[in-house]
Amino acid sequence: MEQAEKYLQNALDAFDFGGGEVVGAVRYGKGHINDTFCVHTQPGENPCRRFILQRISAGAFHHPEQLMANIVGVTSYLSKEIAAAGGDPTRETMQVCLTKDGKSFYADEEGGAWRVYPFIEDTICLQAAETPELFEASAFAFGNFQRMLKDYPADTLYETIPHFHDTEDRLAKLKAAVAADVMGRVKEVKAELDFVAAREADCSVALQALREGKLPLRVTHNDTKLNNVLIDRESGRGICVIDLDTVMPGLSINDFGDSIRFGANHSAEDEKDLSKVNFDLSLFNVYTRGFLEGAAGALTDAELDYLPWGAKLMTLECGIRFLTDYLEGDHYFRTHREGQNLDRCRTQFKLVSDMEQQWDDMKAVIDQYRK
Repeated sequence: MEQAEKYLQNALDAFDFGGGEVVGAVRYGKGHINDTFCVHTQPGENPCRRFILQRISAGAFHHPEQLMANIVGVTSYLSKEIAAAGGDPTRETMQVCLTKDGKSFYADEEGGAWRVYPFIEDTICLQAAETPELFEASAFAFGNFQRMLKDYPADTLYETIPHFHDTEDRLAKLKAAVAADVMGRVKEVKAELDFVAAREADCSVALQALREGKLPLRVTHNDTKLNNVLIDRESGRGICVIDLDTVMPGLSINDFGDSIRFGANHSAEDEKDLSKVNFDLSLFNVYTRGFLEGAAGALTDAELDYLPWGAKLMTLECGIRFLTDYLEGDHYFRTHREGQNLDRCRTQFKLVSDMEQQWDDMKAVIDQYRK
C-alpha cells in the first residue's frame, strides 16, 4: 500500500464534503508531485458531486501551513475580485474546503498534509496546446491572474520554495556541481558550460532590475504551464488557474517567460535532434497577445520591456537546472534513460540561441500589443 492510501480514509473522514456521503475515491490526474484523488459524493437526492483531495508532497514542500496560508489568502482575494466583476468565483478560482474543525488542511499521523477543492465541472486540462487558440486561452488566463492580483501585497506571501526562480542562485549551484564533479561528467559538457559562461551576466539582468526598483515584486504563479489552466469545455476559454502551490512573491516576466519556454516550440523537452528544436515566433505572438489582453494594462512599461528577458531567462535557467542535475547524478528530475537530463539541457539552450537570433522580432511583438 502506498503512503497516501494508508491514510486516505482518515483524510476522507476529516472533511464533510458539503454534507454528501463519500461513495468513492480514486487516483486522478497526471501530476508527479502531490498524491491526487477524485472523491465522488452523493448529497442526498441531489446530483453526485466531485472533489479533488490531495496529499501535499512533503519532499517538495516542507511547510504546508505556509503553502496553504498563501493559497487561502490568494483564492479568497480572487473570489472577491471575481464576484465584484460579476463573475462566478466557484468556477473562476479554486475554493479551499475546510476540515470539520475549520482548518485549511488535515495532517495525518506522519505529518502528511491533505487539502480539498471542489471539482470544477465542464472543464478540460490539456497537457499540450492542440491549437494556437488554446495556447492563447491559457495566456489570457495567466495574464488575467496578474491583473486580478496586481494590488495584492506580494511581500505578505511565504516563499514556499526558496530561490525557486533565482537565476543567480541556480548558476551558483551549477558552479558547485562542476567543482564537485561527483559523477565524473564535467568532461562531457564543455560546450554546455561554455554556453552558460558566455551568458553569466544575463543571469543577473532581471534580479538586478528588481533590486534597482525597475521591476515590481508581484504575486506570481511560478509554474505557468498549459496544464495549470482549466479550459471551459463549451467556450474554449481559459477560466481558472490551478496548482497554486508555488504562488509566491516574484516577477511577472518569469510567469510570462516560463509559458513561452514551455509552449512556443513544437519539440519534446528531451529531443536529441536539435534541428527539430526551434523557437516559434508565431506562437510567441499568439501568447503575448493573449497574456497582455488578460493583463489589461496591469503591467508597467518596464515589465513590458523585460518580457523577452523573461522568456530567455526562464529557458536559460531551466537548462542550467537540467545540466546541474545531470552533473549531480540525476537525483531531482525524473529520468527514464541515460543522458536524458543532458538532452533536456541542450533543448533549452537551443531555444535560448533561437531567441537571441530573433530578439528584435520579439521586442517588436511586445510593442505591437503593449497598448
